[in-house]
Amino acid sequence: MTDNNTGLSWKNYYELCKPRVVALIVFTAIVGMFLAVPGWPPLDRFVFGTLGIALAASSAAAINHFIDQKADAEMSRTKHRPLPTGALKPLNVLVFAATLGGIAMAMLVLQVNVLTAFLTFLSLIGYAIIYTVYLKKMTPQNIVIGGAAGAAPPVLGWTTMTGEIHHHALLLFLIIFVWTPPHFWALAIARRDEYAKVEIPMLPVTHGVEFTRLQILLYTILLLISTLLPYLTGMSGLIYLISALVLGLGFLYYAVQMMRHKDNKTAMRTFGYSIVYLMLIFAALLADHYYPLSLS
Repeated sequence: MTDNNTGLSWKNYYELCKPRVVALIVFTAIVGMFLAVPGWPPLDRFVFGTLGIALAASSAAAINHFIDQKADAEMSRTKHRPLPTGALKPLNVLVFAATLGGIAMAMLVLQVNVLTAFLTFLSLIGYAIIYTVYLKKMTPQNIVIGGAAGAAPPVLGWTTMTGEIHHHALLLFLIIFVWTPPHFWALAIARRDEYAKVEIPMLPVTHGVEFTRLQILLYTILLLISTLLPYLTGMSGLIYLISALVLGLGFLYYAVQMMRHKDNKTAMRTFGYSIVYLMLIFAALLADHYYPLSLS
């Protein structure tokens, strides 16, 4: 295998896929698949659906690398990515993204269903083009509006199994949609100087840190309320309810800490907790689905 600083290294292409982000996307999609059926999901649709969604998300991530390469080169957090360092050429990235996207769409159309393929394609375009090209540089509400693309995976998982959009799937969408702003704005506060440097109008850059902290607190309260809906609608039971309350109060604690402590370390701790929060709340949905807690 060649050195990591050459375009032939698999590590460079792996980094294009934003594996940690894609892993969270795939996890929420898988939870959507399991929640959509009473028992275990059919193996073929599970495998092809998971692979298709993962490849599509990786394709969108690679396109994001391509479009953001100039800004990435000026930000300390992203300047070591393959394009800013010259490890990959722009053409390499475009071909890679197109190949992954093509395989993903073919797999979803031929092995899953057209609805899932169509929704996955919309999500890919929503993140890679609408968010990255337009919203990100147009409005401080970029992450709120663009969050719709990131909230789609559990719906994609659900449609993979059923071929239809169920209102329970939309509740999963809502949770991620409301979670996205406090999650990302915590990072944006800690990295606000870098966003200002490349003229990306993130909320703490345009409206100030104090206003952003308040928004994080308000969205966290809204998130706590939103996460109660699966229980209130009969979708989930006590295991999920207890988990949602504990995890939600934990998130609220971090949001309050951000109001009290004005340092970047607290913001990054909140950002880190938000990732763990989403993983655990979806894990709780899954546990409750298969091992419901009975009071009798």
